[in-house]
Amino acid sequence: MNTILLTLIMTVMTYEMPKLPYANNALEPVISQQTIDLHYGKHLQTYVNNLNNLVPGTEFEGKTVEEIVATAPDGGIFNNAGQVLNHTLYFLQFTPNQANTEPTGKLAEAITRDFGSFDKFKETFEKESIALFGSGWAWLSVDKNGKLHITKEANGSNPLRAGLTPLLGFDVWEHAYYVDFQNRRADHIKALWKIIDWNVVASRMK
Repeated sequence: MNTILLTLIMTVMTYEMPKLPYANNALEPVISQQTIDLHYGKHLQTYVNNLNNLVPGTEFEGKTVEEIVATAPDGGIFNNAGQVLNHTLYFLQFTPNQANTEPTGKLAEAITRDFGSFDKFKETFEKESIALFGSGWAWLSVDKNGKLHITKEANGSNPLRAGLTPLLGFDVWEHAYYVDFQNRRADHIKALWKIIDWNVVASRMK
């Protein structure tokens, strides 16, 4: 096998960290640089490293993170793939630019149709995020018919498991907010609305 082909194969098999579209301190005061350094730089990096160590030699070798999350049984590979996918969607949905504080277009129409209004959607999403027991995620997702759903996912799970496409995710593991908000999960959840990039969220609709 020549070196170029081997390099290509190695690249295909490697899961990588998402590149942040903002500086590590750009989301302050909602998410501090210390939290980004720890949550993105340490926690997510560990999940990426674990996944790269666990997948080679298994039936999931060569599969995308999305394919692994959708099909893998519970266990180490699924847990780490789920957290790589979850955190990638999470960190890429933020922006320091406060120009778009609400969704527009197709996403806004779907939210009004399925939840009554944007304010009612926020209220329901906050309630579900705060009420999730233990560690996990709250997600806004869309099904194959275009209907929106709010789900609570334990630990590192993702709506892909139910055939849904994730659009917006709030991380309620304590490491996501404890540096900045201590035990005040509700305050953290309410603050996140200030940094959502609704253009990114809307782009995830199929």
